[in-house]
Amino acid sequence: MKTLFEKLGGEAAVDKFYGKVLSDDRVKDFFKNTDMTKQIKHQKRFLTYAFGGSDTYSGKGMRHAHQHLVDKKGLNDMHFDVIVELLAGTLAEMGVADELIAEVGKVAETTRADVLCK
Repeated sequence: MKTLFEKLGGEAAVDKFYGKVLSDDRVKDFFKNTDMTKQIKHQKRFLTYAFGGSDTYSGKGMRHAHQHLVDKKGLNDMHFDVIVELLAGTLAEMGVADELIAEVGKVAETTRADVLCK
């Protein structure tokens, strides 16, 4: 049985998603000084965990990973919404069913407070 991560397009979806993020003027500056090879690898591990492909995750917590972006670059709800929008658009382009995209949105929403350090 496929995990949700596999149903969403797996690692190919992450690559396509970051292509959109890095070309979107609303959020691309958050990644200006980021090693994107490392970021994409990390995101693949995190999403594999978040969407049922693994029982373990050893990366930084959401608050710790994003605090500097909130403090120094003004990461806020609008930016979070853009990321969710770009993720949903990526999944739709890959032919993922609307109900799975909605499920991803719900999972993403559970991280909002931690990502934005609220």
